[in-house]
Amino acid sequence: MRTSDFWRLMDDEFGPAYSRTLAATLTLADLGDRTPADALRAGLDPRRIWQAVCEMQEVPASRRLGRDVRPR
Repeated sequence: MRTSDFWRLMDDEFGPAYSRTLAATLTLADLGDRTPADALRAGLDPRRIWQAVCEMQEVPASRRLGRDVRPR
């Protein structure tokens, strides 16, 4: 997963403004007590970070892959 995909998923699930706040303030034990933003800066895999956010925020499995995008 790319960092851009991580942010797209965060924005889709939490909204563009709250996703940035959440990434800067949510401390995740699974990531060594880092915030998602700190984990990205440390070079951790964005997929691992997204999964940790989903677990902590109880994002249903049905929404963990993001919104379905309809073809044009």
